[in-house]
Amino acid sequence: MRTIVSRLIRYKSSIAQTRFVSASSSGGSGRYLSTDSNKIDEPFNVEEAETVHVPPPPTEKLLVLGGNGFVGSHVCKEALDRGLSVSSLSRSGKSSLQEPWATRVTWHQGNLLSSDSLKDALDGVTSVISCVGGFGSNSYMYKINGTANINAIRAASEKGVKRFVYISAADFGLANYLLNGYYEGKRAAETELLTRFAYGGIILRPGFIYGTRSVGSMKIPLGVFGSPMEMVLQQAKPLNQLPLVGPLFTPPVNVESVAKVAVRAATDPVFPPGIVDVHGIQRYSQQKSR
Repeated sequence: MRTIVSRLIRYKSSIAQTRFVSASSSGGSGRYLSTDSNKIDEPFNVEEAETVHVPPPPTEKLLVLGGNGFVGSHVCKEALDRGLSVSSLSRSGKSSLQEPWATRVTWHQGNLLSSDSLKDALDGVTSVISCVGGFGSNSYMYKINGTANINAIRAASEKGVKRFVYISAADFGLANYLLNGYYEGKRAAETELLTRFAYGGIILRPGFIYGTRSVGSMKIPLGVFGSPMEMVLQQAKPLNQLPLVGPLFTPPVNVESVAKVAVRAATDPVFPPGIVDVHGIQRYSQQKSR
Protein backbone atom coordinates (compact mmCIF):
# COMPACT_ATOMS: atom_id res chain seq x y z
CA MET A 1 0.00 0.00 0.00
CA ARG A 2 2.79 2.39 0.90
CA THR A 3 4.44 1.64 -2.44
CA ILE A 4 1.23 2.42 -4.33
CA VAL A 5 0.75 5.75 -2.54
CA SER A 6 4.36 6.69 -3.23
CA ARG A 7 3.92 5.99 -6.92
CA LEU A 8 0.72 8.08 -7.05
CA ILE A 9 2.48 11.04 -5.44
CA ARG A 10 5.35 10.88 -7.96
CA TYR A 11 2.79 10.54 -10.83
CA LYS A 12 0.83 13.67 -9.73
CA SER A 13 4.05 15.59 -9.33
CA SER A 14 5.11 14.80 -12.89
CA ILE A 15 1.70 15.93 -14.23
CA ALA A 16 1.92 19.23 -12.34
CA GLN A 17 5.21 20.03 -14.04
CA THR A 18 3.91 19.34 -17.52
CA ARG A 19 2.88 22.23 -19.78
CA PHE A 20 0.48 22.01 -22.65
CA VAL A 21 -0.08 24.31 -25.61
CA SER A 22 -3.65 25.04 -26.53
CA ALA A 23 -4.19 24.38 -30.22
CA SER A 24 -7.93 24.31 -30.18
CA SER A 25 -9.40 25.59 -33.44
CA SER A 26 -12.32 27.10 -31.56
CA GLY A 27 -10.17 29.07 -29.10
CA GLY A 28 -7.03 29.54 -31.18
CA SER A 29 -5.41 31.67 -28.46
CA GLY A 30 -2.02 29.98 -28.75
CA ARG A 31 -1.33 30.35 -24.97
CA TYR A 32 0.52 28.09 -22.50
CA LEU A 33 -1.69 26.32 -19.97
CA SER A 34 -0.18 25.09 -16.68
CA THR A 35 -1.69 22.75 -14.08
CA ASP A 36 0.57 23.94 -11.29
CA SER A 37 -0.89 27.46 -11.35
CA ASN A 38 -4.04 29.32 -12.20
CA LYS A 39 -1.96 31.76 -14.25
CA ILE A 40 -2.33 31.85 -18.01
CA ASP A 41 1.07 32.52 -19.53
CA GLU A 42 1.75 35.04 -22.27
CA PRO A 43 1.59 34.13 -25.97
CA PHE A 44 4.64 33.00 -27.93
CA ASN A 45 7.29 35.61 -28.50
CA VAL A 46 7.48 36.11 -32.29
CA GLU A 47 9.45 39.32 -32.44
CA GLU A 48 12.21 37.56 -34.37
CA ALA A 49 9.81 36.41 -37.11
CA GLU A 50 9.86 38.32 -40.38
CA THR A 51 6.51 39.61 -41.63
CA VAL A 52 6.11 39.50 -45.40
CA HIS A 53 3.15 41.35 -46.93
CA VAL A 54 2.09 39.44 -50.02
CA PRO A 55 -0.87 40.95 -51.94
CA PRO A 56 -3.63 38.55 -52.96
CA PRO A 57 -3.51 37.35 -56.56
CA PRO A 58 -5.52 39.58 -58.91
CA THR A 59 -9.01 38.25 -59.48
CA GLU A 60 -10.14 41.08 -61.78
CA LYS A 61 -8.67 41.77 -65.20
CA LEU A 62 -9.30 45.31 -66.38
CA LEU A 63 -8.91 46.59 -69.94
CA VAL A 64 -8.44 50.36 -70.29
CA LEU A 65 -9.20 51.75 -73.74
CA GLY A 66 -7.01 54.78 -74.39
CA GLY A 67 -4.66 54.06 -71.48
CA ASN A 68 -1.96 56.27 -73.01
CA GLY A 69 -4.00 59.45 -72.63
CA PHE A 70 -4.36 61.95 -69.83
CA VAL A 71 -7.35 60.29 -68.14
CA GLY A 72 -6.49 56.74 -69.25
CA SER A 73 -3.01 56.79 -67.72
CA HIS A 74 -4.44 57.84 -64.35
CA VAL A 75 -7.03 55.06 -64.61
CA CYS A 76 -4.28 52.50 -65.25
CA LYS A 77 -2.26 53.70 -62.26
CA GLU A 78 -5.31 53.70 -59.95
CA ALA A 79 -6.23 50.16 -60.99
CA LEU A 80 -2.68 48.90 -60.41
CA ASP A 81 -2.64 50.54 -56.98
CA ARG A 82 -5.74 48.48 -56.15
CA GLY A 83 -3.97 45.26 -57.10
CA LEU A 84 -5.77 44.65 -60.40
CA SER A 85 -4.34 43.03 -63.50
CA VAL A 86 -4.36 45.84 -66.07
CA SER A 87 -4.07 45.92 -69.85
CA SER A 88 -4.61 48.78 -72.28
CA LEU A 89 -5.45 49.17 -75.95
CA SER A 90 -4.67 52.29 -77.95
CA ARG A 91 -3.55 53.26 -81.44
CA SER A 92 0.01 53.90 -80.29
CA GLY A 93 0.34 50.68 -78.29
CA LYS A 94 3.01 50.81 -75.60
CA SER A 95 2.99 53.92 -73.47
CA SER A 96 5.72 56.51 -73.84
CA LEU A 97 5.25 57.56 -70.22
CA GLN A 98 8.45 57.21 -68.20
CA GLU A 99 6.67 56.04 -65.09
CA PRO A 100 7.47 52.86 -63.06
CA TRP A 101 3.85 51.69 -63.10
CA ALA A 102 3.73 51.70 -66.93
CA THR A 103 5.91 48.57 -67.07
CA ARG A 104 3.22 46.62 -65.17
CA VAL A 105 0.56 47.23 -67.83
CA THR A 106 0.07 44.88 -70.77
CA TRP A 107 -0.06 47.18 -73.80
CA HIS A 108 -2.04 46.33 -76.95
CA GLN A 109 -1.96 48.28 -80.20
CA GLY A 110 -5.19 48.56 -82.14
CA ASN A 111 -7.84 50.75 -83.70
CA LEU A 112 -11.38 50.62 -82.32
CA LEU A 113 -12.75 51.52 -85.76
CA SER A 114 -11.61 48.04 -86.80
CA SER A 115 -13.75 45.24 -85.37
CA ASP A 116 -10.79 42.84 -85.15
CA SER A 117 -8.66 45.06 -82.89
CA LEU A 118 -10.30 43.99 -79.64
CA LYS A 119 -10.37 40.21 -80.08
CA ASP A 120 -7.09 39.37 -78.33
CA ALA A 121 -7.21 42.31 -75.91
CA LEU A 122 -10.56 41.14 -74.46
CA ASP A 123 -9.41 37.61 -73.60
CA GLY A 124 -10.07 36.96 -69.90
CA VAL A 125 -11.19 40.55 -69.27
CA THR A 126 -13.85 41.04 -66.57
CA SER A 127 -14.36 44.80 -66.95
CA VAL A 128 -13.58 47.62 -69.39
CA ILE A 129 -13.09 51.36 -68.93
CA SER A 130 -13.16 53.46 -72.09
CA CYS A 131 -11.36 56.79 -72.05
CA VAL A 132 -11.45 57.10 -75.84
CA GLY A 133 -12.44 60.49 -77.25
CA GLY A 134 -11.13 63.34 -79.33
CA PHE A 135 -11.76 66.56 -81.21
CA GLY A 136 -11.65 67.56 -84.86
CA SER A 137 -14.22 67.88 -87.62
CA ASN A 138 -17.79 66.89 -86.80
CA SER A 139 -17.51 63.65 -88.78
CA TYR A 140 -14.23 62.73 -87.10
CA MET A 141 -15.56 63.55 -83.63
CA TYR A 142 -18.60 61.37 -84.20
CA LYS A 143 -16.43 58.44 -85.29
CA ILE A 144 -13.91 58.64 -82.44
CA ASN A 145 -16.40 59.45 -79.66
CA GLY A 146 -19.32 57.46 -81.02
CA THR A 147 -18.49 54.71 -83.52
CA ALA A 148 -15.22 53.62 -81.88
CA ASN A 149 -16.85 53.28 -78.46
CA ILE A 150 -19.94 51.56 -79.86
CA ASN A 151 -17.66 48.97 -81.49
CA ALA A 152 -15.91 48.41 -78.14
CA ILE A 153 -19.19 48.10 -76.24
CA ARG A 154 -20.53 45.51 -78.68
CA ALA A 155 -17.32 43.49 -78.68
CA ALA A 156 -17.15 43.49 -74.87
CA SER A 157 -20.79 42.40 -74.62
CA GLU A 158 -20.22 39.51 -77.03
CA LYS A 159 -17.16 38.43 -75.02
CA GLY A 160 -19.17 38.25 -71.80
CA VAL A 161 -17.50 41.18 -70.02
CA LYS A 162 -19.30 41.89 -66.74
CA ARG A 163 -19.00 45.67 -66.45
CA PHE A 164 -18.25 48.56 -68.81
CA VAL A 165 -17.47 52.12 -67.72
CA TYR A 166 -17.54 54.93 -70.26
CA ILE A 167 -15.90 58.30 -69.61
CA SER A 168 -18.33 60.63 -71.38
CA ALA A 169 -18.81 64.38 -70.94
CA ALA A 170 -21.11 66.78 -69.15
CA ASP A 171 -23.75 68.67 -71.10
CA PHE A 172 -22.68 72.30 -71.59
CA GLY A 173 -25.93 73.53 -73.09
CA LEU A 174 -25.41 76.03 -75.88
CA ALA A 175 -21.74 75.06 -76.16
CA ASN A 176 -22.84 71.63 -77.40
CA TYR A 177 -23.78 73.13 -80.77
CA LEU A 178 -20.19 74.21 -81.33
CA LEU A 179 -19.09 70.57 -80.91
CA ASN A 180 -22.06 68.85 -82.46
CA GLY A 181 -20.22 65.74 -83.66
CA TYR A 182 -18.48 65.36 -80.29
CA TYR A 183 -21.69 65.29 -78.26
CA GLU A 184 -23.74 63.32 -80.79
CA GLY A 185 -21.04 60.65 -80.74
CA LYS A 186 -20.91 60.61 -76.93
CA ARG A 187 -24.68 60.26 -76.58
CA ALA A 188 -24.85 57.51 -79.23
CA ALA A 189 -22.22 55.53 -77.30
CA GLU A 190 -24.12 56.09 -74.04
CA THR A 191 -27.33 54.73 -75.58
CA GLU A 192 -25.51 51.63 -76.83
CA LEU A 193 -23.92 51.05 -73.42
CA LEU A 194 -27.17 51.27 -71.47
CA THR A 195 -28.76 48.88 -73.97
CA ARG A 196 -25.99 46.27 -73.95
CA PHE A 197 -25.02 46.60 -70.27
CA ALA A 198 -28.31 47.33 -68.54
CA TYR A 199 -26.98 46.06 -65.19
CA GLY A 200 -23.26 46.69 -65.53
CA GLY A 201 -22.96 49.85 -67.61
CA ILE A 202 -21.79 53.07 -65.93
CA ILE A 203 -21.41 56.45 -67.63
CA LEU A 204 -19.31 59.16 -66.01
CA ARG A 205 -20.05 62.70 -67.16
CA PRO A 206 -17.30 64.99 -65.87
CA GLY A 207 -16.91 68.57 -67.04
CA PHE A 208 -13.43 70.02 -67.40
CA ILE A 209 -10.91 67.51 -66.02
CA TYR A 210 -7.81 69.00 -64.45
CA GLY A 211 -4.59 67.54 -63.10
CA THR A 212 -0.95 67.24 -64.09
CA ARG A 213 -0.82 66.47 -67.80
CA SER A 214 2.39 64.99 -69.22
CA VAL A 215 3.41 66.16 -72.70
CA GLY A 216 6.68 64.41 -73.49
CA SER A 217 9.08 65.30 -70.70
CA MET A 218 7.09 68.39 -69.78
CA LYS A 219 4.38 68.38 -67.10
CA ILE A 220 1.53 70.89 -67.32
CA PRO A 221 -0.13 71.61 -63.93
CA LEU A 222 -3.75 72.18 -64.98
CA GLY A 223 -4.73 72.12 -61.33
CA VAL A 224 -3.32 75.62 -60.84
CA PHE A 225 -6.59 77.08 -62.05
CA GLY A 226 -8.76 73.95 -62.14
CA SER A 227 -8.72 73.35 -58.39
CA PRO A 228 -9.78 76.90 -57.37
CA MET A 229 -12.52 76.84 -60.03
CA GLU A 230 -13.82 73.56 -58.63
CA MET A 231 -14.00 74.99 -55.11
CA VAL A 232 -15.86 78.11 -56.26
CA LEU A 233 -18.34 76.37 -58.57
CA GLN A 234 -19.13 73.67 -56.01
CA GLN A 235 -20.64 76.42 -53.89
CA ALA A 236 -22.53 77.81 -56.89
CA LYS A 237 -24.48 74.66 -57.68
CA PRO A 238 -27.85 76.52 -57.97
CA LEU A 239 -26.41 78.37 -60.97
CA ASN A 240 -26.50 75.09 -62.90
CA GLN A 241 -30.30 75.43 -63.03
CA LEU A 242 -30.25 78.73 -64.90
CA PRO A 243 -31.82 78.47 -68.37
CA LEU A 244 -29.41 78.22 -71.31
CA VAL A 245 -26.24 79.27 -69.44
CA GLY A 246 -26.63 77.06 -66.36
CA PRO A 247 -24.50 74.14 -67.64
CA LEU A 248 -21.57 76.52 -68.12
CA PHE A 249 -21.25 76.63 -64.32
CA THR A 250 -20.49 72.89 -64.10
CA PRO A 251 -17.46 72.61 -61.77
CA PRO A 252 -14.18 71.07 -62.96
CA VAL A 253 -13.08 67.78 -61.43
CA ASN A 254 -9.69 66.32 -60.56
CA VAL A 255 -8.47 63.57 -62.90
CA GLU A 256 -7.59 61.42 -59.88
CA SER A 257 -11.20 61.60 -58.72
CA VAL A 258 -12.41 60.49 -62.16
CA ALA A 259 -9.93 57.59 -62.18
CA LYS A 260 -10.86 56.51 -58.67
CA VAL A 261 -14.60 56.42 -59.40
CA ALA A 262 -14.10 54.77 -62.79
CA VAL A 263 -12.08 51.88 -61.31
CA ARG A 264 -14.51 51.45 -58.44
CA ALA A 265 -17.47 51.41 -60.84
CA ALA A 266 -15.72 48.80 -62.98
CA THR A 267 -14.96 46.44 -60.10
CA ASP A 268 -17.59 46.98 -57.40
CA PRO A 269 -20.61 44.77 -58.18
CA VAL A 270 -22.91 46.92 -56.03
CA PHE A 271 -21.99 50.18 -57.77
CA PRO A 272 -25.29 51.25 -59.38
CA PRO A 273 -25.49 51.28 -63.19
CA GLY A 274 -26.48 54.42 -65.07
CA ILE A 275 -25.23 57.99 -65.42
CA VAL A 276 -23.01 59.70 -62.82
CA ASP A 277 -22.72 63.48 -63.21
CA VAL A 278 -19.86 65.63 -61.96
CA HIS A 279 -21.41 66.04 -58.50
CA GLY A 280 -21.79 62.27 -58.24
CA ILE A 281 -18.15 61.81 -59.24
CA GLN A 282 -17.07 64.19 -56.50
CA ARG A 283 -19.27 62.43 -53.96
CA TYR A 284 -18.15 58.90 -54.85
CA SER A 285 -14.49 59.92 -54.90
CA GLN A 286 -14.71 60.99 -51.26
CA GLN A 287 -16.14 57.65 -50.14
CA LYS A 288 -13.92 54.87 -48.91
CA SER A 289 -13.36 52.19 -51.55
CA ARG A 290 -14.74 48.72 -50.90
